[in-house]
Amino acid sequence: MPIHHPQPPESLPPVQDAGAPTLCLEHLRFSYPDGHAALNGVSFTVSSGEKVALVGPNGAGKSTLMLHLNGLLGSDGGVEVAGLPVIKPNLPLIRSKVGLVFQNPDDQLFSPTVFDDVAFGPLHMGVPEAEVRDRVSRALAQVGMDGFEERLSHHLSIGQKKRVSIATVLSMNPDILVLDEPTAGLDPRSRRALINLLDELPVTMLVASHDMLMVRELFPRMIIMDEGLVVADGSTAELLNDLAFLEAHGLERP
Repeated sequence: MPIHHPQPPESLPPVQDAGAPTLCLEHLRFSYPDGHAALNGVSFTVSSGEKVALVGPNGAGKSTLMLHLNGLLGSDGGVEVAGLPVIKPNLPLIRSKVGLVFQNPDDQLFSPTVFDDVAFGPLHMGVPEAEVRDRVSRALAQVGMDGFEERLSHHLSIGQKKRVSIATVLSMNPDILVLDEPTAGLDPRSRRALINLLDELPVTMLVASHDMLMVRELFPRMIIMDEGLVVADGSTAELLNDLAFLEAHGLERP
């Protein structure tokens, strides 16, 4: 069955209306100081409760896009999170709503213990100590790392570090969880454990990944980027059946 790919970004509709939009991008553009245009007018929405995969070849703009979601990079396009524009006055609140998890957990874990890492965000936001402890306990339980509070973060395995990285953002009660290559570098057992975790977490997600087996298993909707543009946005199952289109944009069917 032929795939109907989206119109240019300015006319892309949301794929499904699972609830109020948690994330809305409109004509997002960004160029690096050397003049390289990384984003060329990206538009899409993610509704509350959706789990969406963001795929594309290296250099497509996926990581650059993710850094815009909590204001780490400036832009001349529009990004809204839970109805709030991503502008300087809103950044402290935006950063509590967007749980950004980097590919390398060592970029996220910098405190002496697991407890300190997971507590850092809520403490920085002025959450009372008793609630911080409750949030840390709940977040670690969600990722299967309860009992690790006093462990040294840098002594953990990479799979454990990735789980703690996710807990550091879950402790902020985010509206959306944004992950960059979550299964990269994991052995098969740790990869399966992380996939099961992402499947079970009841939170809106946008996940960039080259792990197309995981994408097929977990994400009903897939957004394909190439050269700073959204080139397709639709049903994962249908898009994965369009072999010529996948190949044209540097992807393989799992």
